[in-house]
Amino acid sequence: MSTKGGVTALPRRNYRLASDMDKPRSTGIVNEKLLSDYLHHVFPSTKLGPTVASLRKPLGFQDLSSHLEKLLCEGETPEELRDPSAEGRLGPQPVVLDHTSGFEGLLFVDDDLLGVIGHSNFSSIRATTCVFKGKWAYEVLISSQGLMQIGWCTLSCRFNQEEGVGDTPDSYAYDGNRVRKWNVTTTNYGKSWAAGDIVSCLIDLDEGTITFCLNGQSLGTAFSSIKTGPGVAYFPAISLSFKESVAFNFGSRPLRYPADGYLPLQDPPTADLLKAHRLLGYIKNVLSTSINAQEEKLLEKDSAVWRLQGDPTVLITLAHIFNLFAPLMCKVYLVEDVLMNFLLGILEGGGSVDEHPLIQQLLDLFWLLMEDHEVNECLKQLMMSLLRAYRFSPIIPDLGFQIHYLRLTTAILHHEKSRKYLLNNVLFDVLRSVVFFYIKTPLRVKEAGLEELIPTTWWPTHFDKEGKDEREPKDESSDERLRRRAYERGCQRLKKRIEVVEDLQVQILRLLLNNKDKNTGEASRYIFLNKFRKFLQENASNRGHPTALCPPEYMVCFLHRLITAVRSSWDEGSRKSTSSLSSEDAYVPPQLFYNGKVDYFDLQRLGGLLSHLKKTLKDDLATKANIVIDPAEIQAASMDDLDEDEESGAAQRPFGAAAMGGALARPSWLSSPTLGRANRFLSTAAVSLMTPRRPLSQPEKVKVRTLAVEQRTEEDIEGSHGNDGLLLGRPQEEPDQPITDKSLLEIIDGIVMMYNLSVHQQLGKMVVVADEVHEYAVALKDTEEKIARCPARRADILDELQKSQKVFAEKLNHLSRRLAWINATIYSKEKMLDVYWLLCVCIRTIEHADNTASLFAFTPEFYLNVAMNAYSALKNYFSPANSMDELPGYEETLTQLAAILAKHFADPRIVGTDIKDSLMQALASYVCYPQSLRAVERIPEEQRVAMMRNLLAPYEQRPWAQTNWILVRLWRGCGFGYRYTRLPHLLKTKPEDANLPSLQKPCPSLLLQRHMAELLSMDKDMAASFLNSVLNQLNWAFSEFIGMIQEIQQAAERPERNFVDTRQLKVCATCFDLSVSLLRVLEMTVTLVPEIFLDWTRPSAELLLRRLAQLLNQVLNRVTAEKNLFDRVVNLRLPGLESVDHYPILVAVTGILVRILVDGDKQGTSRAASVLLSDPCFQLHSIQHLLGEPAESTGSSARPTAAGRPAAGPPGPSAAPPAPLAAGSASERKHFSLHAYTDYISLEEKQKVEEMLEFLTEESKQAAASTAPTSEEDLCPICYAHSISAVFRPCSHKSCKACINQHLMNNKDCFFCKATITGVEDYSKPS
Repeated sequence: MSTKGGVTALPRRNYRLASDMDKPRSTGIVNEKLLSDYLHHVFPSTKLGPTVASLRKPLGFQDLSSHLEKLLCEGETPEELRDPSAEGRLGPQPVVLDHTSGFEGLLFVDDDLLGVIGHSNFSSIRATTCVFKGKWAYEVLISSQGLMQIGWCTLSCRFNQEEGVGDTPDSYAYDGNRVRKWNVTTTNYGKSWAAGDIVSCLIDLDEGTITFCLNGQSLGTAFSSIKTGPGVAYFPAISLSFKESVAFNFGSRPLRYPADGYLPLQDPPTADLLKAHRLLGYIKNVLSTSINAQEEKLLEKDSAVWRLQGDPTVLITLAHIFNLFAPLMCKVYLVEDVLMNFLLGILEGGGSVDEHPLIQQLLDLFWLLMEDHEVNECLKQLMMSLLRAYRFSPIIPDLGFQIHYLRLTTAILHHEKSRKYLLNNVLFDVLRSVVFFYIKTPLRVKEAGLEELIPTTWWPTHFDKEGKDEREPKDESSDERLRRRAYERGCQRLKKRIEVVEDLQVQILRLLLNNKDKNTGEASRYIFLNKFRKFLQENASNRGHPTALCPPEYMVCFLHRLITAVRSSWDEGSRKSTSSLSSEDAYVPPQLFYNGKVDYFDLQRLGGLLSHLKKTLKDDLATKANIVIDPAEIQAASMDDLDEDEESGAAQRPFGAAAMGGALARPSWLSSPTLGRANRFLSTAAVSLMTPRRPLSQPEKVKVRTLAVEQRTEEDIEGSHGNDGLLLGRPQEEPDQPITDKSLLEIIDGIVMMYNLSVHQQLGKMVVVADEVHEYAVALKDTEEKIARCPARRADILDELQKSQKVFAEKLNHLSRRLAWINATIYSKEKMLDVYWLLCVCIRTIEHADNTASLFAFTPEFYLNVAMNAYSALKNYFSPANSMDELPGYEETLTQLAAILAKHFADPRIVGTDIKDSLMQALASYVCYPQSLRAVERIPEEQRVAMMRNLLAPYEQRPWAQTNWILVRLWRGCGFGYRYTRLPHLLKTKPEDANLPSLQKPCPSLLLQRHMAELLSMDKDMAASFLNSVLNQLNWAFSEFIGMIQEIQQAAERPERNFVDTRQLKVCATCFDLSVSLLRVLEMTVTLVPEIFLDWTRPSAELLLRRLAQLLNQVLNRVTAEKNLFDRVVNLRLPGLESVDHYPILVAVTGILVRILVDGDKQGTSRAASVLLSDPCFQLHSIQHLLGEPAESTGSSARPTAAGRPAAGPPGPSAAPPAPLAAGSASERKHFSLHAYTDYISLEEKQKVEEMLEFLTEESKQAAASTAPTSEEDLCPICYAHSISAVFRPCSHKSCKACINQHLMNNKDCFFCKATITGVEDYSKPS
């Protein structure tokens, strides 16, 4: 081994023929003269120029090495004559970021010290090299478009967490996030940047100016007359906020946009570049020259048709070239500048990649003539250069740059050996390979050429009553129609261009999913499968870790390309076997979730932790799936073993670290210098180098799964004779359905996981652009209407309105073009079908898993989450551009999902509270919309009844609020005054988002109401416990609400300036909404099954009626009293309390009262009236308040007059007289009255309220006349409202029946002595 410059040089293969010295003519085929001519043709001298062949010195292989060295030395610039223009620079080469002392804050820095991620509020770092004269440049590759200040600073600049580059006197910065330049003060400058842009920072110290360029376009001189002179030198520097990331190029790679006259801070490898270009020229000569041995002459030929055919003359010639060329191809600068451009040039002729076999031949040559470590490094650097070029290429109308780089990537991956090396060692490990599947969204529409591609813009101008834009408005003018169609044509043109890129990306994935290339070892698909699983693990276990997460926008594109590639591979296999499933019917069999063949990391299962399930369900696994869990595996999962492993792991860690040179095992992809892969963590608190605090690939303490990803073979996945592979342990309930490629099942499983990790959230984020278009369109229409109404004399107002109109129109032009891009890349019909397919996969998977009974608990939670989220995305994100109704089999899919939600929201096999809540919320949303509610009604009757039974379970000890909302939504539209889409008292405020469930038109379900009525009617015990729990929760919710508004009122009355906590206001409004919804559920119950309260032969009926009356009276008294607390808080109109008003709660109470006092039979209404009037809290004026009548009324109508008269006779405990109004109070404020809501209260409903008022007035008169005074000793000692009527056994204590019955529903102990009550007997006072 030899050493060159301190670097160990590995011995190279010797390709010279052993007999070269002894047998000069031994060249295999050609003679000496022809060989000499060939070598002189391949290696022409630049000094002598074209010389006559007869005067040339004969050249053979024995002289070729020295001849080649002489040629390479020709034209080299001697050291003493090198360009002195590099003067004016101080610092080491290569130029990197100063990770030892030149930073402030917390930072992650890449291995090569060129990439950086901010990890604190505002971190700063500078380079190791400074400049003091001359013209210099460096580039910054923007990885995220957030808050950053990029530029230059001097050594004297001191930064902190608030002040960075540009905030101190001798620092200058450009900020493309806020589009400003900074030097202590700030002014507007430049354009906004986006992820994928390149910022060039130019400094001219001779003229004293600083200029910035964005993607090669100058933004103009930012600063002039900067400080220069002795002692002043400028460092490249950056300040960036949390999680923002960039990569620097000081010259270690060719500058993407070199500026004339400006030098990169790092010297390019000029000598090596010259050598590499010359050697490449010699290779081109070999490729374009053929030897005709028979005629002894050289022939020129097209290099594109060259083949590696084993000709010794050609091979030995190439071996001599590669002996010098191969070491150069390990350097990133030369790979990017020489090799990549050469290969791109081969593909420039167009056509498919298969039509360019030369690249395949060259790669064969690389593997033949280069050392393994050289070809490995060369391919790695080539792939990284391609990825950087793809990611940081500007968007142009035909996406030419992106297509160019993807075509070369595809050509390289066509080569089997290269593909497998890259898959094993580079893709997913060094590179974030999913970048190749991302199509970035242009932030600047003009530069992306969208104005030429979509010359005509359009946006919706017609909106329905709820504020939604109509897809095809009827009153659309001909001009609007023409504009819309022209815009749609432009969108189609754009979509076709994007589809070209997407097709190339799918081609790349199809190559990676190849499972037939087994000639050189393991097939590509199985390598991809294991790498893909690790990729998912890193993203699943490091959510929130900036250096490990794949950006969600990349994930979205990757998911769609992967679905396309997997489905085409699946269908290709299923065509060969007619009995196998097509991708249209694909699902993940349940045995994958428990047979240990697929690693789900630590993701939650529906039944809890996997270790717990293996213990509790080991017998079920043995009987149903013939799987026996290794006892050692179960034992290893115990908590004791976990603790021991924790201790032993801590003890062994230092030795492991020492063995690796003090560095812990690093996550596999923290090596890319441009993709935010950080290894060094910099902190001013402790200046040290360390790996991230939470390593991504922590060694597992406990092995609870059968196979680790790395241990699996093709046989473990696909299976063989007598081995089911991934399908091992098929339960009896699962059909034996042949699946051609089992490996694709795991990829589909990974796709579902990807959607759950970040894709769904990203789909929701991108809707913002469509929302902005809608908001600006509404604002523009409003402005145009104001211009039309503006009086001619107010020219000043008209001028301002026209300016606003212009701004809105310009913004809409920009946004509508951006929206066209987003619709083509994210929300197109094809992408919608992908998400729909994913939804169907999840539904089928859940259905099959559900059939396995107890083994359903092994199913990962994310399958249910994705089923719910995918439906939500289809419904809310892809419309109105695409309609769900157009999806194939949509109605049936809706019904299947409804059945899943109905069955599993109360499934005892599901233990996670989060997933239970999600299921409940999804069901609540489902019953809110007519189409999905009809789907619920279409599920089998048995499942519907079971769902209603679960909804009617008692509200104690479970999250009951969502259940209550579901019941309310089933009733909404049937209740008293309950047909509104928006709260009537809020109608005059700004329109709210029409997609919110509360704004949907009521869609009650009479079918589900009937099921509820039947259940409550037949199951008396369930009815009693359900209603008791509803009444308990109503009592709690309304009491909490009253307590909170008291605190709010006290805060508002204090003289000092007070701010009520917004969270408190939100909780207060929630308690009010809960109270209203509980009252509506009571209204539904009393309407559907009045006998629960009024048929006193049923146990608990009388008690429930008394409790109901008590609560209704409390609500009425609190809400209707004159100038009371409720009134005062409502009149404050606090933000957050908009929903709190008289109408919602009083109308709900009125609905219940009308049903029990007016709509029932005579016996029922009589019982209800007597119970209501006997409650000590009853006040007649609370009922009068509903119609806006004061206690003393002098109206001309008979009914109101009668109703307004106070009851005659002495006041008794059961009917307190209404308090007279204070003088003048009627004129002071307007009373609440149902008469004011004629749009929401029907005439029939108002008449019923008047009947009720008249009926209660008469009943109260009679009750007042007939009630004899009761002595205090005879009153119940608990409530002091009713006479003693029950005696307890065995202790003989007494109370009224209402108190003891209510108490016994929750407790069996005596009020007084705590003895267990065994019975209750009637009590009557002895005469």
